[in-house]
Amino acid sequence: MPPPIPADELRAAVDPVRPWLAGEEEQPDRRTVGAAVKTSTRWLAQQVPGRSVELRVPPHVAVQCVEGPRHTRGTPPNVVETDAATWLRLATGQLSWAQAVADGKVSASGNRADLGAYLPLRPLRAFGTES
Repeated sequence: MPPPIPADELRAAVDPVRPWLAGEEEQPDRRTVGAAVKTSTRWLAQQVPGRSVELRVPPHVAVQCVEGPRHTRGTPPNVVETDAATWLRLATGQLSWAQAVADGKVSASGNRADLGAYLPLRPLRAFGTES
């Protein structure tokens, strides 16, 4: 099991992509985006451990999270899939789970695939937001 990701490491990985997410700069290089995606998805998995939901952000990462029945073969029954920009906007609170699903920016299948209760990631919430 990898060591826990501290909140300051999470923020340090995501902060370089914030101007891009806000539409203020061009997309950063793949390595920078990949680091933000991998660190934030792995942080979620450490906060909400389990193996019942597979979160996919291709081509960067797939992690398992959320308590429940463990999946071992074939296509998992609970899958969440989205692109890097959408994931990072969800993680930082720039986009709500409900809106992303309604807009078709997130594919969520299975009865445990609603990650809305875990987003945005607490250390990445915009200043001045609550809960």
